[in-house]
Amino acid sequence: MSGGERMNISSGSPREPVLGYSRAVRVGRFVMVAGTTSGGVGDTAEEQTREIIARIATALERADATLADVVRTRVYLTDLERDFDAVGAVHGEVFGGIRPVTATVGVQALAGATTLVEIEVDAILADGA
Repeated sequence: MSGGERMNISSGSPREPVLGYSRAVRVGRFVMVAGTTSGGVGDTAEEQTREIIARIATALERADATLADVVRTRVYLTDLERDFDAVGAVHGEVFGGIRPVTATVGVQALAGATTLVEIEVDAILADGA
């Protein structure tokens, strides 16, 4: 992939073309993964977080990247007080050795009535990748 070439990565969601977004976009060494939910998988914030990270890993792989390339995460929670520790523990399991910068934000609502967590990430591939 050349330095400025753009690669749009779809998850296959029927919402992507309607809403005008991609699951991820890679331009050169930079990969940005859109806010990702569990798609209704999981009843708890911990379960949803595990599913979300699996979905993010798949999007990164399609961009020739891995979770190890992640440099920033943003976590959105509908109940910050209740779910911060559980979601943080899963985040730590996955990213503890990678140590990206992160922000966790409490929000009033997310898309989907049962959605408790949404996560987005940015990744930078090593030179020559």
